[in-house]
Amino acid sequence: MLQCIFLLSDSGEVMVEKQMTAHRVDRAICGWFWDYVLAHAAGDASKVVVSPTHYLFQVYRNGVTFLACTQVEMPPLMAIEFLSRVADVLTDYLGDLHEDIIKDNFVLVYQILDEMMDNGYPLTTEPNILKEMIAPPNIVSKMLNVVTGKSSNIGNKLPDATASFVPWRTTVVKDASNEVYVNIVEELDACVNREGALVKCEAYGKIQVNSSLPGVPELTLSFSNPTIINDVRFHPCVRFRPWESNQILSFVPPDGQFELMSYRVKKLKTTPIYVKPQLTSDSGNCRVNVMVGIKNDPGKPIDSITVQFQLPPLIASADLTANYGTVDILADQTCFWTIGQIPKDKAPSLSGNLRLEEGLTHLHTFPTFEVKFKIMGVALSGLQIDKLEIRNTPHAPYKGFRAQTQAGSLALINGNNPCGHVDDFKRMTDGPLALSSATMADGPLAAAVVSPTAVVTCNNGSGTGEVELSYPIIESVLNPLHGPHVEHHASKRNHRVNTKRSKVGVGNMRRLRP
Repeated sequence: MLQCIFLLSDSGEVMVEKQMTAHRVDRAICGWFWDYVLAHAAGDASKVVVSPTHYLFQVYRNGVTFLACTQVEMPPLMAIEFLSRVADVLTDYLGDLHEDIIKDNFVLVYQILDEMMDNGYPLTTEPNILKEMIAPPNIVSKMLNVVTGKSSNIGNKLPDATASFVPWRTTVVKDASNEVYVNIVEELDACVNREGALVKCEAYGKIQVNSSLPGVPELTLSFSNPTIINDVRFHPCVRFRPWESNQILSFVPPDGQFELMSYRVKKLKTTPIYVKPQLTSDSGNCRVNVMVGIKNDPGKPIDSITVQFQLPPLIASADLTANYGTVDILADQTCFWTIGQIPKDKAPSLSGNLRLEEGLTHLHTFPTFEVKFKIMGVALSGLQIDKLEIRNTPHAPYKGFRAQTQAGSLALINGNNPCGHVDDFKRMTDGPLALSSATMADGPLAAAVVSPTAVVTCNNGSGTGEVELSYPIIESVLNPLHGPHVEHHASKRNHRVNTKRSKVGVGNMRRLRP
């Protein structure tokens, strides 16, 4: 049960305060939380924070921090999922999400929060139902509010979809063009050690659908190779039993754009491009040479290639040039090499000299190179759509398919970074799987890729890397009768996720049973 929700600006100002229960949460908790954020400015603050008086959950979107507070035990993923849903709904209503928009529409924000949660429990989270209850802002409504002085945009009757078995879909779809598009979007996360060996390579993907179909259509989506998919997470419209038995997605789609499912494909063997850095230092200078080329041709052009690395500390000056593309060194000593597409007649290379500070002869810390790229028309995981069947439509609809792959966290570890225990892994918010790695003097220690619901520990007490991955049951996020409960065991320096029965859950987030 969430007792209060705060919306904070980038400066820590409280823009919205919504008390959810009779127990009032003092606003002073926001000051404690902001001090915690500033203390962890070097890294990223945890999504779940334990204060002396409350459990805090936070989600950060476009300069706005969604902060929820409670004093009772509850599944942390439920709180984070609800805050993410609040952020998505506000973005859908307001078109964008930042400090000025929140302040200009604070009345609407309060109304939405009133409908989305009742006495601390999620109630109505589907945008289609909310838009029938609370009209989205537009120019006409704003002018009428100014002229008439009436600022209420709440409907007079309860939407019909609240009693429907498909609450994510409006009862009457207007201007349906009778078409549906399916888009596979993947992000490749990989870690390469300084010898050029691939330590970890995985793909995190999403199936995005844009539906504009009349009536209540029944869709069935099947894949050519569904066995490669792991750690799936579905939209509430997906029926779970057909997937369990035949790996088929059967669903009644919402109207418009939505994310049908997310997944992970493990143990990929190669990356589409390679990066070969060479750094040699002597007599106060460090010679840098970086080459980029195509390693495994995907059959489609590789666009938007960039290489980024942080200049090592104790660098007095840097002189870096490239035979292709542009090189920029920012004020925070980050070097951006923008390549675009790799030309056919030559391999792009970056070279130059780093001048060390006075008194230093050798460079003892080497940078980590991060690579970004985009490939249209192909999914590097190998996932392919077999067919899409549509029923209950008056006419044969138009169907379109597309695939796209881009770099998530593709890092090349090039140096010696001794480390002790590493147990503070995290995932990136509304983005790719976070990748962390550590190396010892004799080579790579471990690399771990963390899924959006995974908790990871890495221990190196024996001198060799050991990574433990523990994934909570995805059903606990989708089914309001279940919720994951996280326990921390400090003596073993790891985290375990156990699934317990819980009375709390995200409203309207349920699966259809055939």
